[in-house]
Amino acid sequence: MAEILIVEDDIVILDTLAYNLDRQGFEVHKATTGAEAFNAARTLRPHLILLDLMLPGGSGIQVCEKIRQYDQEVVIVVITAKDAEEDKVRGFEAGADDYVTKPFGMKELVARINANLKRSMWSMSSPGMRGKILEFGDLWLDTKNFTARLKGEPLDLRLKEFEILAALASRPGELKTREKLAKEVWGDEGVGFSRTIDVHIRRIRAALAENKSDHEYVHTVRGLGYRFEERSYDTHLASEEKSLKQK
Repeated sequence: MAEILIVEDDIVILDTLAYNLDRQGFEVHKATTGAEAFNAARTLRPHLILLDLMLPGGSGIQVCEKIRQYDQEVVIVVITAKDAEEDKVRGFEAGADDYVTKPFGMKELVARINANLKRSMWSMSSPGMRGKILEFGDLWLDTKNFTARLKGEPLDLRLKEFEILAALASRPGELKTREKLAKEVWGDEGVGFSRTIDVHIRRIRAALAENKSDHEYVHTVRGLGYRFEERSYDTHLASEEKSLKQK
């Protein structure tokens, strides 16, 4: 049974969510402030957190950042009435995996919860299963179990980051717009109109750089989107130097 921590300061909404999710078979825990949320997350270690952004005693953004300092695996789904681009970007930058805007229907919310939990639990509990394997240079992706390795070592990617990288790697050389990536990963191309995709791409590149990859994989097509292509850094740098000399 999956455990869900609901963090919401509106008691009516909190109790309504708890009631409905309990009926769906989840084990539900509740918190109404930022301090309660952080303590509950550390003590209970739930599978998923539904996190409101507007909280007394600390914003949801701050709570999300603090949780991510010690737990990279818990799924964090932000629930909020704020739907501006900057608010969504801040949530994703803080470590959120998904974003649901109020008002929302319970069927939609449960579907999003189940989809996130399914991917997360496959990743954590099924390391021995073999699915579609993608290999390029020193990069290895298992798209069934949502695991990635670079030079044989685990690559520290969050769920959405892995899904974006896998979506790009599944079609090497193909241009993918932000809208197309959003549709494949979130099922909502509207996400692509924000900087959400760019935030995740930046994290993917940082993870690859931290593990000292010998190749550059994710390339920006200015004004259009992104393309996956295996290029050694030496080749890429030589190409840039040649281009500069020709100018």
